[in-house]
Amino acid sequence: MLVPREIVNSMRMVVDKYPIIALTGPRQSGKTTLLKSMFSDYRYVNLENPDTRNFAQTDPRNFLKQFDKYVIFDEVQRIPHLFSYIQSIVDDSKIMGQYIFSGSQNFHLMQNITQSLAGRVAIFRLFPFDFQELQRVKLLQKEYIDQLIKGFYPAIYDRNIQPVDFYPNYIETYIQRDVSELIAIQDMSLFRKFLALCATRAGQILNMSNLANECGISTPTVKAWLSALENSYIIFLLQPYYKNFSKRIIKSPKLYFYDTGLLCNLLKINDASKINNQAIKGALFENMVVSEYVKRMHHKNEKQIDPWFWRDSHGNEVDLLIEKPQYTEIVEIKATETIMSDLFKGLNYFSNQAKDENLKKTLVYGGLENQQRTIADVVSWKDFGK
Repeated sequence: MLVPREIVNSMRMVVDKYPIIALTGPRQSGKTTLLKSMFSDYRYVNLENPDTRNFAQTDPRNFLKQFDKYVIFDEVQRIPHLFSYIQSIVDDSKIMGQYIFSGSQNFHLMQNITQSLAGRVAIFRLFPFDFQELQRVKLLQKEYIDQLIKGFYPAIYDRNIQPVDFYPNYIETYIQRDVSELIAIQDMSLFRKFLALCATRAGQILNMSNLANECGISTPTVKAWLSALENSYIIFLLQPYYKNFSKRIIKSPKLYFYDTGLLCNLLKINDASKINNQAIKGALFENMVVSEYVKRMHHKNEKQIDPWFWRDSHGNEVDLLIEKPQYTEIVEIKATETIMSDLFKGLNYFSNQAKDENLKKTLVYGGLENQQRTIADVVSWKDFGK
């Protein structure tokens, strides 16, 4: 089943305004499938193919003469010197939408675009399915615990692969390879230990020194490995919000995984019975909701809206803070299916401290009913981000 992707609408709006469209995102997130269906009249060139890559590397001018107009270059970051040649071609041709780039390594792709093609490229990021994409085709799980264990990668749905089979292969085949291309890792078993330790810290304030000590590596190595995981779209760091507050505010980021299926696999959770305490359930649920917002933000191409979290030194916290043009939305995320008055405590505390009348307060919870209350909007997990 071909699941319609939200990002298509955003891409269609700019394809006649830029000579190059670039689509990046994690491996196996559906980039190639989307581009082939959306741009079916374009030629498709996969630069993972050794023969094709060799031609592009050794004779770029004649290579591009073969593929000079309306072409998709997949994994284009593998041939960095192509970018300079393409710059000359698009500057001369003035054709909009002439090239479509796809790549799964954000660092190399963006580095080459910045150096050679600044101002000529519209950049998009495609992630595994979001809630609304799955809901439209009736593939969203009824219970959130089942959904966070299953995860969101298209192959699990398209080919009916069990998560317990998919994720170990994904780690071996893609993560280790991509990370190894970004940084030199001498001991892959140590890196796998590091990845598992990152999983235990999902939804927590990142303490690099603590992570370094527990893994037995240096703090600079932690920074390098985290950066590689970020650039391979495995994790992201949510930055703290500390504007206009006089009290001491936490200024370290929180660590999240883009996909909870991968996160659960790293934690050796393969069925609901393994989620045996509220702390683990809460962390996984929070990770799923925060990553859902980030995915939806990119799929709708809302680059101007950055999400944050807020926490002070006394432990008062708001899980998600979103500054929008008209208002600021503050979001509390709770895994419970029962609404109790103390769930609103963090929202009320922030509201009193901020003294901002233009706040929208939202509680996202594990239940299925939406409610509009005076104190805040109560939103089911499956409807968050609509």
